[in-house]
Amino acid sequence: MVETTGGGPGDGTAEVLDRPLPDGVRRRVVQIVSDGFGGLTLAELPAQLRQYARFAPNRRAKFAGNAMAAALETDTLFRQRIGEKLREAQPELAGALDSGSPPPAADPLDVAAAAYVLRPTGWVKLVAAAGEEAQRADAERADEESRAELERLREELDRAREQTRSETERLRAELDAAKKEAESLHRKLRAALSDVKRGEAALRKLQGEMEAGRTEGQAQVSAAESESRRLKARLGEVEAALEASRRAAREGRSVEDMRLRLLLDTVLDAAQGLRRELALPPVSMRPAETVDAVEPGRMTPKDIAARALSENDPAILNQLLALPQAHLVVDGYNVTKTGYPQMPLEKQRLRLLGQLSQLAAQTGAEVTCVFDGAELAAPVLLAPPRGVRVLFSKPGVTADELIRQLVRAEPPGRPVIVASTDREVADGVAKAGARPVASAMLLKRLS
Repeated sequence: MVETTGGGPGDGTAEVLDRPLPDGVRRRVVQIVSDGFGGLTLAELPAQLRQYARFAPNRRAKFAGNAMAAALETDTLFRQRIGEKLREAQPELAGALDSGSPPPAADPLDVAAAAYVLRPTGWVKLVAAAGEEAQRADAERADEESRAELERLREELDRAREQTRSETERLRAELDAAKKEAESLHRKLRAALSDVKRGEAALRKLQGEMEAGRTEGQAQVSAAESESRRLKARLGEVEAALEASRRAAREGRSVEDMRLRLLLDTVLDAAQGLRRELALPPVSMRPAETVDAVEPGRMTPKDIAARALSENDPAILNQLLALPQAHLVVDGYNVTKTGYPQMPLEKQRLRLLGQLSQLAAQTGAEVTCVFDGAELAAPVLLAPPRGVRVLFSKPGVTADELIRQLVRAEPPGRPVIVASTDREVADGVAKAGARPVASAMLLKRLS
């Protein structure tokens, strides 16, 4: 570390430190700079230190120590300003250094740090002496710690030797007791072996007699178990067949009853709607009313033709949904990718289901929305909106096939409307008796 020469030959600034600052001296220097830092204006600080102007002294010394030490070494004007703050804070120490007689009772590190900042004549010797004193103190402290550690280890060794001695004596006593016990056990073991040999001979005789009886008994048990297994298998087959026939009867009756009841409700609602549409009078038909003619105010065939709707008119969908017991089946992703394909799949589903819920509330029709399960990266957690049934196809089954299954599950005669632009889906559901409508028509109706 070399200080830039900036003064006359007698003020100590031309002296050069030929070794790095000792760590203890450097820490005291950084603390002096940090303490005097707060008394300087922002303009008086070097540019690299202005960012630390508002730091607390301890925090400043922690985070800006290297920057402050570098600025003090290279910026003579900044060092002089810090020296002035040091003279104001410690005038006695500064005066003693200027006179060349530092106080003997002062801490050598404080003296060396102040000399490094103030740069009186002979400051290099003070810094070097402080470094040697610090090293000597560290060596003495390390020597004391080594002696204490050695003494502690000797005490632990003495305790370990004493413990080992007592443990050895205890183990010897236990070994003698174990040897005596082993001799006693050996004698008992020889007597027991003699008894065992006599018992084994008697046991072999009994085993021969038992083996003959066991062979005969096993033959009888085997025959009985074989017959029992055959009877149980037969009983299980009969019970399974009976349960299957009962289940088939229950399921068949339940499905057929449901289909018949739904078809009956459809016919009744259709009859009531037809009666309201035709506005049939309560009286019976008169013969004169059967003659074909045009009465004043009644519609002609030309008028009826003028009322026909376009194939893409959403009003057609309104008329279909107004039919009794109407069921709307929606090909979910076909509709969303037709209307708003740029949105993520999750937002597509939520937007479509919200609109279908409003449509179900307005028309009273049954609404089922089908999504392709192959599009899912993980199970979907959503609460279906009111009035809308949400279904995902199983693995290996497409949404188109699931839609065709839903159409085939409905009884013949019930109005079923399928919203999809897929031509294969439209043709398939049309053959099954459903009415296909384009996804664009449903989107117009929803908007």
